[in-house]
Amino acid sequence: MFDIVTVGHFSIDFIKSPRRLAPKPTLGGPPTYTSLAARYLGAKVSVISKVGEDFPPRYITWLKNQGVDLSALKRVEGALTTSFLLNYCGDGERQLILKNKAPSIDVEDIPDSFESKAVHISPIANEISYEAIIKLRGLTRIVSLDPQGFLRYFDKNGKTHLKRMENPKVLENIDIFKSSREEIEAATGKSDLLQSIKRVNMYGAKIVIVTRGVKGSLLYAKGRVYEIPASKPRVVVDTTGAGDIFIGAFLAEYIQEKDSVWCACVGSASASFVAEKLGPRGFGCKKEVYERAAQVYEKISVIM
Repeated sequence: MFDIVTVGHFSIDFIKSPRRLAPKPTLGGPPTYTSLAARYLGAKVSVISKVGEDFPPRYITWLKNQGVDLSALKRVEGALTTSFLLNYCGDGERQLILKNKAPSIDVEDIPDSFESKAVHISPIANEISYEAIIKLRGLTRIVSLDPQGFLRYFDKNGKTHLKRMENPKVLENIDIFKSSREEIEAATGKSDLLQSIKRVNMYGAKIVIVTRGVKGSLLYAKGRVYEIPASKPRVVVDTTGAGDIFIGAFLAEYIQEKDSVWCACVGSASASFVAEKLGPRGFGCKKEVYERAAQVYEKISVIM
């Protein structure tokens, strides 16, 4: 029995910024950031993913040493791992360019015998089939979704753009929805943020989380919308994976039946630690995360 299983592609990220003009490969993807955020808060975590022959063995060794179960990871012969060039501009904007894509995750890739308190579905390049999602729904009590990969299309140069969700029925099979503002508006076709939240809730999600960078996040739960301030890092080095970390920490608390507002504060705090270092290496210990989360909790407000 696992606490949280993350489903989606690992990625090899090439991060370029004004401080880092020569990008080097860095382990990335939701299975990395979401799993580690939950693991550092004491959750037992696993991953369902596919990688290519180019996925470095040292990444597998490192993840296992961090306590991430990889028994459902498939290495596909003749394939390449999903990889992106992440170009951070001086104004904070990010350009995302797809370089390679690993094979899709289908229903036969979901182990029949696995058990987990929660499953987090997080495609990054439309790699998870609808049939796989239906199977996952039947294997766990809590299904969380980050729809980013279902909302992306890539032009001939690999540059990422947002589109409307092709199969909104996916939203009927989830309990928790997490995305950026741009993504939830693309998913629902609504330009008003609160209307977008209501539309996702109408599909069936009990909890809706919208991350907004330095502006913090919005949390819809039990008929109310809460404004969750961003936890301020000591220094900002790399914000890659912040949303994945948020939901990983949120779920680690939520499966313990803690209040969803507190869970969101823990998510905000966890994300602030990783921003202080490059790649998935800056996680704070539980005590440190809770201290920052308590500071965030004092500043929350109800906006609806």
